[in-house]
Amino acid sequence: MRETAFYDEVQAIRAGYPESRSAVLPALRLAQEQHEGWLPPEALREVADALDLAPAQVEAVASFYDMFHLEPVGRHLVEVCTNLSCALVGAQQVLEAFEQELGVRPGETTEDSTVTLRAVECAGGCGRAVVVAVDGRYHEPVKAEDVPAIVEGLRK
Repeated sequence: MRETAFYDEVQAIRAGYPESRSAVLPALRLAQEQHEGWLPPEALREVADALDLAPAQVEAVASFYDMFHLEPVGRHLVEVCTNLSCALVGAQQVLEAFEQELGVRPGETTEDSTVTLRAVECAGGCGRAVVVAVDGRYHEPVKAEDVPAIVEGLRK
């Protein structure tokens, strides 16, 4: 039996589900938190081992959901919703403003590893578009002119 804090935490999570595979999402969240915001291959193996799943099963789930990161991300994550509701009220302009302020394109991280910028299909806030999630906290509605203040807040 394994003697690690991560393994024990996953077992506690697993106990709340009828099947071990049902605990893969919260186990991946935990692993991502413990690996500085991303899931390196060893994290996927740790989850698979703790849940008695094949590593391919865990990787399939992690690669399906965009809340999981299989590459390193910055200390801050900025996600701009680009779905239809947001697009109709200026998502492209907001995204371009972030590109200009940060000096990176969507999917890239600033040179100092502070901020990763992502365009996401849906942030779930269609009624208050454009939605921008910064480290999981929603800013809504965001306009291009709001972006410099958001970025300044990240740099402090």
